[in-house]
Amino acid sequence: EVQLVESGGGSVQPGGSLRLSCAASGFTFDDYAMTWIRQAPGKGLEWVSAISWNGDMTYNAESMKGRFTISRDNAKNTLYLQMNSLKSEDTAVYFCAASGGVRATPTKSAYSYWGQGTQVTVSS
Repeated sequence: EVQLVESGGGSVQPGGSLRLSCAASGFTFDDYAMTWIRQAPGKGLEWVSAISWNGDMTYNAESMKGRFTISRDNAKNTLYLQMNSLKSEDTAVYFCAASGGVRATPTKSAYSYWGQGTQVTVSS
């Protein structure tokens, strides 16, 4: 059974940091590019960041550049998102997703596998 399980979400004050993890199982993790996508309350899906299968190439949405860092550990079948200098507008459910090549779209149908999400709340 294919699974993508996100963890590491929670509540944090503005300016704080969180590290999200996405544990993959049931498929060959290093055959896939990985992406983080988020959905803020009452809004649509937003593409956040993507990484190539071997981690050599990373991509961030403009509003996250300099604050979010995507990485992966293929030996542990795990994807990460380090989030620093968090803002209230970063409040969202964060999903990880797998695809055959790097994707820069939040459209769910573009991905082979999709996790259940982890909640991040940034509030004072």
